[in-house]
Amino acid sequence: MTSTPITPGQPLSATQKLGLNLVAVGRGRDIVLAIDMTESVGLNDEGRIRLRQIVEDSLKPGDLVYVVPFAKDVDLRDVKLGVHPLGTPVNFSSGSKADIDKVLAKIPFNPDPNRYGTDIQRAELTIYQGLAQINQERLQQKQAIKPQSVVWLTDAPLFKKPGITSQVWIETPADSPFRIAQSPESQERQAWISALPLQVRSRSITTQDNKQYKLTVVDIAPTVQEFCTPAPNNKEVCLVNPYLRQQLWLPTLVLFIFVLAVLGTAWKVFRLRKTWDLIVDFEATATPEDKKCRLPNKKRIAIGEYDATCVDSIDCPGVEIRAYLERRGESLYLVPTNSAPIYYQGKEINSRTRISNSRFRLNCPDTRKGDYEIIIQVKK
Repeated sequence: MTSTPITPGQPLSATQKLGLNLVAVGRGRDIVLAIDMTESVGLNDEGRIRLRQIVEDSLKPGDLVYVVPFAKDVDLRDVKLGVHPLGTPVNFSSGSKADIDKVLAKIPFNPDPNRYGTDIQRAELTIYQGLAQINQERLQQKQAIKPQSVVWLTDAPLFKKPGITSQVWIETPADSPFRIAQSPESQERQAWISALPLQVRSRSITTQDNKQYKLTVVDIAPTVQEFCTPAPNNKEVCLVNPYLRQQLWLPTLVLFIFVLAVLGTAWKVFRLRKTWDLIVDFEATATPEDKKCRLPNKKRIAIGEYDATCVDSIDCPGVEIRAYLERRGESLYLVPTNSAPIYYQGKEINSRTRISNSRFRLNCPDTRKGDYEIIIQVKK
């Protein structure tokens, strides 16, 4: 499958950038090892060590690794137009030794004496446009985009203004269009450097000849190129928002359900930890509120005599404990001791009974005094 070469698109909104970052989570990365093959770089032991560090310690399962040697031209011998604009990558699928060996086998650790005249701006254009093309293909095919990084090993200056002169970098070939600031190639390179969200870190490395080159890492946040086109009926057709909806609807739904579950759990925990108030009204008295009891979860209140295992007690005739009001989570139970009769809503209770009403009536009859009714209101 081939495609049209991509050009820089329209600026993305903050919401679109956030959406693209969410799409890219856990999808791996595109890693380009861009290696200057001229003798002026001449990878020494330190350079080899640092490259091996990157491969062995920095690469993660899911990464796609592109090895791109360059000098006067960019070596892309295994490029397939529109499919692999930077060559066929090594799929760092598991992080195993076999994966590491595959990447190391593609890295040219020694300079090529036949390569000279590093056209660094040609290499910059080729690699940055190639990475943009790769993510754009994913967008078109409704696949997840990836964050990207370029590891440059070169003594040539990066990110210089268009029109790189001999005073800036003497090795640029005399016939290179990148020596001309207004050439289409120079302008295209500058457009990509401006369009892509680049973050740069560098470290200098000294060669055996006491010369220096740099190992520079350029990180590119997950991005694609947005193109909005007017359409009939006063409409506009864009690329990014439909893509984000297609990629994020399921994660959004899962996140929504998760948030609801968390909120529901938090609410349940709050309800369980909240202490209930029980307002006790003895019918034998004139006041509607004779006592207030507090009842935490997994605690109980004695009806009758005081019980040290209970948080409180409710008086009634007799010297025994007739029952317990026991809380279990959001439920309240009347647990009779059967040492003396107790009635709930007019019915004698002989076994553990769940109380379903927030306001209920208990009767603790006495042989001498007759009925002794209590009305209890539960405030949760």
